[in-house]
Amino acid sequence: MMITGKTKVLAVIGAPIAHTLSPIIQNAALQAAGIDCVYAALPVRPGALSSAVYGLRDAGVVGFNVTIPFKTEIMELMDALSEDAQRIRAVNTVVVQTDGTLMGHNTDVVGFLAGFAEHGVVPAGKRAVVLGAGGAARAVLWGLLRSGISSVCVGVRNGAKGAALCEEFAADGDVRSAVFDDPDFLACIGSADIVVQTTPMGMTPHINAMPPVDVAAINSSAVVYDLIYTPAKTRLLREAEARGHETINGEMMLAAQGAEAFFLWTNVRPDMALMRRVLREECERRG
Repeated sequence: MMITGKTKVLAVIGAPIAHTLSPIIQNAALQAAGIDCVYAALPVRPGALSSAVYGLRDAGVVGFNVTIPFKTEIMELMDALSEDAQRIRAVNTVVVQTDGTLMGHNTDVVGFLAGFAEHGVVPAGKRAVVLGAGGAARAVLWGLLRSGISSVCVGVRNGAKGAALCEEFAADGDVRSAVFDDPDFLACIGSADIVVQTTPMGMTPHINAMPPVDVAAINSSAVVYDLIYTPAKTRLLREAEARGHETINGEMMLAAQGAEAFFLWTNVRPDMALMRRVLREECERRG
């Protein structure tokens, strides 16, 4: 595309940022939609978040994504927050309004639920187990509760961390935590309809790692969802698939959360199939 003085700018900020796939995905979608806009990855030094955010706003950037380590820190710089951002306590998408105010969103819930929708899985009324209690688990937990899940058990190594997370969402549904080797956790995973893996265990290059869960103990009819997309099939998914489970990886989540951000910035629904194809091709290229 031809970049001119009329070309608008979108970005992703973080530290480090060189690994991000967002520019490849978003620029492909922008070009396909015929939108005169370019998306760039911008590293931000620790301690310089506020000057970077206000600088982007004042330079006319129309919106940007936020990644590690700024998703929580940036909240205090926002003029307003979406409900998802408030509940998850993290912002991954910022829209710069025409009056210069900053609206913080979190599109991870939309992305997460898109993975279920693609496979025809309806969480409402079902029992779920979530593996891990980090930032990704917050989005997953809120997404499940928002979808009318019957109950959620959060499997953790650190009991105090799991209990603290569940306490935050206790008013929203039946949520409890248990350490991985606790009999209560084994009972939960043995009766779960949905198991969601939210930790980085199994991500490239550590492809043989997985959470301390015996796949044989998972309810035989459960859907197993791993948020990781590189590799396309983690060890957890490979073992689950071998035992007959329906499996979902994080590819659709990544593409769908990016597509939702695209819509928030442009008011145009992007070509999701294109975004996924570009994502898959780039992941394969990087090995």
